[in-house]
Amino acid sequence: MTQTTHREDLYQRASEILRLNDRGHYTVPTSGLYPFQWNWDSCLVSLGQQHLDEERAWTELTTLFEHQWDDGMVPHIIFHQHDDGYFPGPDVWNTGRVVQTTGITQPPVAGFAAARLFERAQDTALARRQAGHLLHGIDRWHEWFYRCRDPHGTGLVALIHPWESGRDNSVDWDTALDAVSTDGLEPYQRRDLQHAHADHRPTMAQYDRYISLVQHFRSLKWDNALLHDMSPFKVVDPGFNAILIRSCTDIAKLADELGEAAIAARNRARADKALAALDTLWSDMLQQYVCFDRVSGKAVDSASVGGILPAFAGVPPARMDCLARRLTALAKQVNYLVPSHDPADSRYDGKRYWRGPAWLIINYLIADGLDRAGHHELVEDIRQASLKLIDESGFAEYYDPQTGEALGGDTFTWTAAMVMEFLRSSD
Repeated sequence: MTQTTHREDLYQRASEILRLNDRGHYTVPTSGLYPFQWNWDSCLVSLGQQHLDEERAWTELTTLFEHQWDDGMVPHIIFHQHDDGYFPGPDVWNTGRVVQTTGITQPPVAGFAAARLFERAQDTALARRQAGHLLHGIDRWHEWFYRCRDPHGTGLVALIHPWESGRDNSVDWDTALDAVSTDGLEPYQRRDLQHAHADHRPTMAQYDRYISLVQHFRSLKWDNALLHDMSPFKVVDPGFNAILIRSCTDIAKLADELGEAAIAARNRARADKALAALDTLWSDMLQQYVCFDRVSGKAVDSASVGGILPAFAGVPPARMDCLARRLTALAKQVNYLVPSHDPADSRYDGKRYWRGPAWLIINYLIADGLDRAGHHELVEDIRQASLKLIDESGFAEYYDPQTGEALGGDTFTWTAAMVMEFLRSSD
């Protein structure tokens, strides 16, 4: 098989997965394990959809924002239809929506996704119409973050639940999560272990605390004016903030294109303040960014991929060079970039969700930031490692960065979308 034929075969296989998991106006990450619409999944999947059908790509984002809360939050899951194979379902969250949603959010990649769809659009009239519609919702979501998750105006927002990070059981959360009480925890039955191996998923102790937090927030009636200050878990994550910074930056540029000067100015100011504040999370010892626990008032000693994700935000050149060196060092420790945690750390686990495995969406975001900063050789290393994982193990949710073993769900939508992006970016 020639290289060109092989690339086209990969592309077609990825396209088939997007179609398989398409539910008409939204996609599911994969059948069974994740049967609903997830926030940042949809945003990243829209980038792959654009290669197949521009209008369908925009629909993915507009469906998400049709379920934006009145206060500006965009929830992390939308329960479009009943499926009792997933826990915790809408009855556990009980957010009181007409179409039920969860009461927490996820990494705000919508601004980045909308801007990228717009800049690559072939149908410019459609793009201007759809982007113009989304722009105000995304701006409201950004405003919500700084109002509700940075109430003291530090420039950085906090997570109130590990699930908001997208990196659910990262080592980053261990200490803060251990401090969350499980007193009064209502009985529950996990469903994820019906679809994935227990050794690849969060532990029961972690899950108890996840559900305890949900029950606590539910008792506060999901009032975002209260949740931050009354949460026993408040962690400032550099990776999450980097995504928000990049989305603010991209939306500012998009707003300029659409003649929305006020939205552009607001988002540019948010990004500038946050980028300056992000430097307070730099660790000279680890040579990367680290989390900060607002409850304990301490930095978190954890060399996770969340501390490398700021490459996506466009950090200053000196910091970017350090992050590039960190990635180069990690490449010597694993066979496939990018591990979600430093393999030299005793807490590393190459098969358990976000405690070591490689994820193509993280590879894509980091590579995008490196590419903008001129680290093209490292970008190509990440791209090649990503495609090699697909060749050897298929379109899995995540992978062991040492062995390349497929882990989690299979026929995974955002993995397929990222493969399409990696293939087309090299054309």
